[in-house]
Amino acid sequence: MVAAASDTFWNGGAACGKYYNVRCTRDHNVTVKIVDHCPDCSSTIDLSREAFAKIAKPMAGIVIDIDYHQVEVTQRLE
Repeated sequence: MVAAASDTFWNGGAACGKYYNVRCTRDHNVTVKIVDHCPDCSSTIDLSREAFAKIAKPMAGIVIDIDYHQVEVTQRLE
């Protein structure tokens, strides 16, 4: 699963390739790899459709409340 990072933690590209565990307020979570920059994302993560669908109903819209933190990944994620 992939996502794009806002300016808040993009850090000139340093966030590219880092993994984040993203949790919806409903307690579903998904681990995503940052692969792009999203300057318009205002301090958050822009999830791919596939990642979004893992933690929220697609009909929920494009903005949901999430918590996220960087994680170390020791094996390849699909």
